[in-house]
Amino acid sequence: MRAKIAALCLILGSGSAVCSAQTAPENAPAAGPAGQPGYTKVYCSGFVKDTKVPEDAQLVSGEQIGYKVIFAQGERVYLNQGSDKGVRVGDRFLVVRPTKDPNGEWFRGQTKLTRAMGTVYEDLGQVKVVSVEPKASVADVTFSCDYMQRGDLVRPFEERPVPPFKEAGTFDHFAPVSTKPVGMLVNTVDFQQSEGQGSTVYINLGAAQGVKVGDYVRFFRYQGKRDEYAPQTKGYQTELYGFGSSHTRYQGKDLPREVLGEGIVLNASRNGSAVLITFSSSDIYTGDTVEIE
Repeated sequence: MRAKIAALCLILGSGSAVCSAQTAPENAPAAGPAGQPGYTKVYCSGFVKDTKVPEDAQLVSGEQIGYKVIFAQGERVYLNQGSDKGVRVGDRFLVVRPTKDPNGEWFRGQTKLTRAMGTVYEDLGQVKVVSVEPKASVADVTFSCDYMQRGDLVRPFEERPVPPFKEAGTFDHFAPVSTKPVGMLVNTVDFQQSEGQGSTVYINLGAAQGVKVGDYVRFFRYQGKRDEYAPQTKGYQTELYGFGSSHTRYQGKDLPREVLGEGIVLNASRNGSAVLITFSSSDIYTGDTVEIE
C-alpha cells in the first residue's frame, strides 16, 4: 500500500536527501474556508477514465539524470515533444500515471467493478515549459502530488473547478433514502481499505448516472453483508455467542441503515467519480454503499 507523501525526497548515495515540499503554484487561488477542498485536494485527487489518456506525450528524462531517478517540485524534466508538435515556452501540462490496486480484492467483485469504471490515473503534478527544441522541450516541475519518473504521461493543463461547499451544519445521521442513483465506494486514491474525513475515494457513479462536479453523495451501510469489509460471524446483527441475542431473527434489510458520512464530487467521468469525504462519523470502507443526495 502506497502511503500519501507530503514531501518528496531522493536519498543520494552519500546519505543526504533532496526534498521538495508539496506546495501549490504561485498562480494557484488562495485556500478557501477550513474544510473546503483546496488546490492540492482538487489537483491531486486522481481520476477514473473510461477511455485511455493518450500516451504519445511523455516525460522521458530530466536534469542530473546520472543519479536522479525521480523528479519533484523545483526540478527540471524533459518532455518528448517540441516545436514540431506545437509546444511553446510557457505551456503548462498535467503529469499523470495509470495505476492499479496492488493489494488484491478487499470485497467480492472489486476488481470487476474497477475495470467497469475504467482506468484509474494518479495525479503526479504539473510542469511548465521553459525551453523548446524541435523534438523535445524542458519544463520546470511547478507542483507535485507525488514523484515523477520516466514514462509518465503528459497532457495539456486543464483548469479544475473547486466545487462549492454546503454551509456547515449538523450531519443527518438518520437521513432518509434519497431515491437517487445508488453505487459503491470501489477504491481510494491510496488504495487503502478504510477512509474518513479528508480522504479522496472513487465511486462507480459518473456522468452516465447524472453525477457532476459539486454534487454531494452519502455513504451508508446495511447490516448482514458477509462478503465485504472484515469477516463477520453469521447472523451477527442479532446474536453472538456470549454477548446476547434477539428474540427475533432479523435480516440486514429489515434493520435501519447506518449513515456513515458524506462527500463532494471533485471530478466525474462517464462511469466513475472522485469524491472528497467531507464528513465521516466512523470508518468508511471500500464496499460501502453510496447514493447521490
